[in-house]
Amino acid sequence: MKENIQNIRTQEPVCEVAWFDDLCGGDTEFLGNLDQNRRSNYEHCKDILLTADQLGYKNILLPTSYIVGQEVLTFAGAVAPETTQINLLAAIRTGEIHPPMLARHIATLDHILKGRLTINIINSDLPGTKESHDLRYQRCAETIEILKQAWTQDRIVFDGEIYKNINMSAAPVKPYQQNGGPLLYFGGISEGSKEICAKYCDVFLMWPEPEANIKATIEDMQKRAESHGRVIDFGFRVHVIVRETEAEARAWAKRMMSKFDVEKGQELKSRTQDAQSAGVLRQDEIREKLADEDDFVEPFLWTGIGRARSGCGAAIVGNPAQVLAKLQRYMDMGIRAFILSGYPLKEESEYFAQLVLPHLPNVRLSSLQNRTPDNEPVTPLTTEFLR
Repeated sequence: MKENIQNIRTQEPVCEVAWFDDLCGGDTEFLGNLDQNRRSNYEHCKDILLTADQLGYKNILLPTSYIVGQEVLTFAGAVAPETTQINLLAAIRTGEIHPPMLARHIATLDHILKGRLTINIINSDLPGTKESHDLRYQRCAETIEILKQAWTQDRIVFDGEIYKNINMSAAPVKPYQQNGGPLLYFGGISEGSKEICAKYCDVFLMWPEPEANIKATIEDMQKRAESHGRVIDFGFRVHVIVRETEAEARAWAKRMMSKFDVEKGQELKSRTQDAQSAGVLRQDEIREKLADEDDFVEPFLWTGIGRARSGCGAAIVGNPAQVLAKLQRYMDMGIRAFILSGYPLKEESEYFAQLVLPHLPNVRLSSLQNRTPDNEPVTPLTTEFLR
C-alpha cells in the first residue's frame, strides 16, 4: 500500500481532518427530505462551523452553488472573527470575480483569519450558462496564474486569451500567508481538470471509489505533477457514520434512508450545479455497477447516500476501530487531507470528534507547509510602509 508514499509533498504520516458546512443547503436527519429546522441560513451554518472549530477540526469546506443558502466569501468574512483555530476552505468558482479583485477578496479574508484560509478552486459553468470545456479550463488556468502572480510578485503582468493586458501593482492583494499564499485544493476526474491540478494546485481532491481506483488515480496524478516539475498532496472527500458498534452505524444509515422517496430525492439532487458533472455521474456508476444489495461497494464503504444527494456519494460506516482502519488505509496510499461530513452535520461532527478524531495525527497543512506564519507578517495590509 505504501509504495508511492515518497512521491507526495507531505512526507510525514499525518492528515488534515476537515468537516463540511451547509452553505448550499441539504442538512437533514432523513436523506431526500428538506429539513425546515436545518435551513441554510447564517445562524445554522455558523453553528456547524464554530462547533467544528471547538471540536478541533483543522479545516472546513464552504461549498458553492447558485442555490438558496449562503454565499461563500460573504459568509466567510462574517464568521471569520468568531473562529479560533480552524482554517476555512472557501470554494471559489473561477470566472465569477475578475481575478485581480478576487485576489483582493482573498487577501482581505486571509488577513481577517490571520492566515487560516485555504481555497477550493472550482472549474465549472458559470451559473445560468453552458460553456465549453476548453473555455472553462483556460479561464481556470488564467485565474490561478494571476492569483499566483499576485501572491508572489511585485506586479501582476498578464496577457492571456481571456484576461488581457493586465499590468498593475500587487500591493493591494498581498495575502497574510507567506511562501506562495493560500493552498489551492482542486478536484475533478476529467483530463483537463487533472492537468490543471497537476500544474498549478497543492492538493488533489478525490471522491470515494474502490481502493484500487484511488491508488491508480494517485499514481496517475503523481506522474502528471512530476511532468510539471511538481509534487502535490492528496485529499479525500467522504461522508462518515461512526457509532460504538458496527450494527448501530449501519442502523443509522438505514434510518437516514427510511423516508427516502426516489422522485423527491432526484428533484433535490438535481438542484445543484454539479448534478450532471462527470464526477457525480461516476459516483452513480460505481453504486449501480459495484454495490451489493445494501449499497456497499467494499467493506465499510456505503454508497446509498449518493441516491439522495449530489456530489460525494459514499460514506465510511462502522465502529471507531473500523472507521479509523479505513482512514489509515487511505493515509497509507498517500492521502493527507480528509474532508468529512455526516447527517445531520453538527451532530455527526460531534460523534466523529468523540470516537475517532483523537486517534488521528490531525494537522493543518497550511501551517505544516509554512504558509501560515507564527507571527504577523509585514504586508501592505499589516505594517509595511507604503510609498
